[in-house]
Amino acid sequence: MSRPHGIPLPSARRSSDSNETESACADDRQGQPRPREGVRQLTGAERVRTLVESNASVSLTLIGARDAHASEEFGTGMPVARTVTPDGDVILLVSGESAAARAAAHAQDDDLTAVIEITDVAPVSVPHRIRGRAWLAGWLTPVRGDDRAVCAALLAERQPVGELLGLVESQDAPHSGRPAWMLLRLEVGEVSVDDLWGAEHVDPDDLAAAEPDPLVGHEAELLQHLHAAHGDRLGGLSGLLGPREADGMRAVPLALDRLGLRVRFTDSPAGSFDARFDFPEPVADVCGLRRAMRTLFSAASH
Repeated sequence: MSRPHGIPLPSARRSSDSNETESACADDRQGQPRPREGVRQLTGAERVRTLVESNASVSLTLIGARDAHASEEFGTGMPVARTVTPDGDVILLVSGESAAARAAAHAQDDDLTAVIEITDVAPVSVPHRIRGRAWLAGWLTPVRGDDRAVCAALLAERQPVGELLGLVESQDAPHSGRPAWMLLRLEVGEVSVDDLWGAEHVDPDDLAAAEPDPLVGHEAELLQHLHAAHGDRLGGLSGLLGPREADGMRAVPLALDRLGLRVRFTDSPAGSFDARFDFPEPVADVCGLRRAMRTLFSAASH
């Protein structure tokens, strides 16, 4: 099956939200700091792949589909879990009672286009808390036959969920006339990301080849720990930025990946700004991160 093309993605600059849910792509004039050029960063494909594999909020919308009990285009709610296959398809676990499951079951061979929207929110309280959004558009179909066991195992490996323990069996067991859970496959045709690094389109083949950041499963807990237990030391990192008016500034850890730490400094006379602190070398796990953080804090104290 060829990949779908021409599926409209939401505008990277669109946002119907306000205050807490500002668009992450807002530029400096709107208050969202941007990193300086030349800083090491994950590729767009790696950032999207990391968002898919993270616990960030996700919604699924069927483009042009109509629910039997509604007269408008509808969103299908939040999948319980998701992951990416080696071929770059996104596997979603949804309730068998969901609109997505019903629509996919009745679509047969018809094209059922859908858009996944992932919203990434910083796990600590900070101004402009939305860190990014990603959109993946493509064709949605049920996972059938022998592929169900393979995809269920992949999903359980990447995002363990209690309901997955009996997934294959529950799909064959009647539950109000429908399976309790359904696995859906989104064959990705278009990808867009708009985050703290900027807005860009991502080639679906690059997404298939990308790996999620190794810290994705630990980032929220690590940032919360840094914020709660090491606020003073985070503030001390401002000494690595050169001459600045540091009095009264508040340092909040905003994002973390294998390449470095991003800190948002607030309450500065110049307003909020972000600083990215690169690690001496990419870290592969939490142990490597601890060493990298010790190096940063040590450099700031001298």
